[in-house]
Amino acid sequence: MTMPIEENAQPICVAALYRFASLDGIAQLREPLKRLCDDEGIKGTLLLASEGINGTIAGFRGGIDRVLDHIRSWLDCADLDVKFSGAATMPFHRMKVRLKQEIVTMGQPGIDPAVDAGTYVDPHDWNALVDDPDTIVIDTRNDYEVSIGSFAGSINPMTGSFRDFPEWFARERERLLGSENPPRVAMFCTGGIRCEKASAFLKKEGLEDVFHLKGGILAYLEAMPEEESRWEGECFVFDQRVAVGHALSQGTHELCFACRRPVSEADKQSPLYEPGVSCPACHGERDDEQRASYRERHRQEMRAASEGRAHVGAVLAETGANDGD
Repeated sequence: MTMPIEENAQPICVAALYRFASLDGIAQLREPLKRLCDDEGIKGTLLLASEGINGTIAGFRGGIDRVLDHIRSWLDCADLDVKFSGAATMPFHRMKVRLKQEIVTMGQPGIDPAVDAGTYVDPHDWNALVDDPDTIVIDTRNDYEVSIGSFAGSINPMTGSFRDFPEWFARERERLLGSENPPRVAMFCTGGIRCEKASAFLKKEGLEDVFHLKGGILAYLEAMPEEESRWEGECFVFDQRVAVGHALSQGTHELCFACRRPVSEADKQSPLYEPGVSCPACHGERDDEQRASYRERHRQEMRAASEGRAHVGAVLAETGANDGD
């Protein structure tokens, strides 16, 4: 799904993209793609695997378009899913094209979302699906993402990583789907990639009536008027915005630079919160030596910012995979 951005609204175009497709010879695809990105001044991260491509890149719009056209020329990549946003400054330090086993890590062999994914649901049709009492709605994101917002009535698997989803489903299968007539399942995630793969996993498990939100939460928040929305809270995003609300408006959360989890205004009032060092969620996960290291890094970042230069350790600068793990 491609959506135009307003020309000159912000000088840097950011494109989050993915496509499940059977890619042969990913090592041979890597170098021409990397060279084109470098020639066009594009930065970010792209992941290539035999199951497809995933990542986020940034640069001037003309260069972004040339890179996207190049990817779309690959077999079965014409329908590349792309979401555009803008940035005042370049959000990445360098360009990386990495070869991976999976473009979003689930760790389950034999899953092919390019062939076996569930049925796409357009954002405008999502309300009718999730309002049906016979539909089980599952949030396929990680628990820290769910904690700041989700669809009303959806199930939170409480996973720390997407690779934990199959284990959760194995534990809960009988409770959720043990009836004689298996229910309809609807799944969603931030941008669509995790729920698309999760839908293929459920179909491999023998379920037939499986649906997933096309374009993910971001497409829904952009398309659905707030007064008609079933979304509650904010949506965590893996870029400099941290969280967004309806119409993709800037959210109220910031990022903990120690653990990359979202931090609310209430979290900032906790004695466990220290900017750049810890938040209530991660304070107990670090020792004094680690916090001292983070404190020094934060001091250097603040100094660099006051001098008007980028600090090479900036956290958001190296995040580029679309939708996270």
